[in-house]
Amino acid sequence: MNLAQKDFCICTYVAGNTYRSLAKNLIGDLAKYAPEIPFMIYTDKPEEFQKYNNVLVFGHKRKGVLYYHERRFAIQKALSMFKSCMYIDSDVRICAPIPQREWLPGITARSCTNMIKHFQERINKTNPPSVSAVKKFEFFQKMAKKLDVDLETEKVTWINEFLFVVTRDSGKETEFLKNWEKIALYAEVNGLHKHPAYAMGLAATKANFEVRHDVMEGVDFFDDRVEKIRISKGQASSKDKLEYFAAQNKIENPHDSILKKIIKKANKYIEYLYHSMRLKVTAMLSDYNFYYR
Repeated sequence: MNLAQKDFCICTYVAGNTYRSLAKNLIGDLAKYAPEIPFMIYTDKPEEFQKYNNVLVFGHKRKGVLYYHERRFAIQKALSMFKSCMYIDSDVRICAPIPQREWLPGITARSCTNMIKHFQERINKTNPPSVSAVKKFEFFQKMAKKLDVDLETEKVTWINEFLFVVTRDSGKETEFLKNWEKIALYAEVNGLHKHPAYAMGLAATKANFEVRHDVMEGVDFFDDRVEKIRISKGQASSKDKLEYFAAQNKIENPHDSILKKIIKKANKYIEYLYHSMRLKVTAMLSDYNFYYR
């Protein structure tokens, strides 16, 4: 594979036994359906992927508390080597050859919507309004102020982070990634470890990095959450992707003993406490005013 001749790659970030196992299924899919496309993996255990010929693997030690925002490092590395990269969550499957096409500068999202609309739908989904959704929106407004994004006049897009393409745009992609890092750490310091779409949307707006929706015609994928919605709406049969549901369930729900489950839970909690404290200290030392005021 001559990397200098490649303008496009696929990338993902993967950490933990479960997601490393899921990523190996994705590796098999891409070897079968897209062997000509470089596949880059950022991971906590690069040695597990050294044997795969169709993978460019890089080791990574997490910077945040949980893993949700770590995908930005995979994207950053991919864009240093390729013009465009398709980020795919490691639990997604590819079910058919990926068509060749040109990607426009900026972010091309398989699923996205206006951020304010996204929050309004979440808040108004129940009566009375969801307290959790209201709190998230209030914190999102604080995030916007930190990046000097005016939600009254500037458009912010919610990007479903499971599948999207990022393409270079005269350095705007670098600014986007810098903004993402800064506001992601702010969110994590303040306890919002999930929902990277909030940070991504604000970072893109601040960098004037265009976000557009595209159904990505011809990209046949399996995502269990998306597939369940399709089935509920009558857009797909429960039998269509049964083998993918079964393969994912086998990995995500192993028949562990009660003792092993307790040990896993305890280790996860200890790990959370350590990374939470580490991040709070490093953030305090790097920019106290930004992260704590």
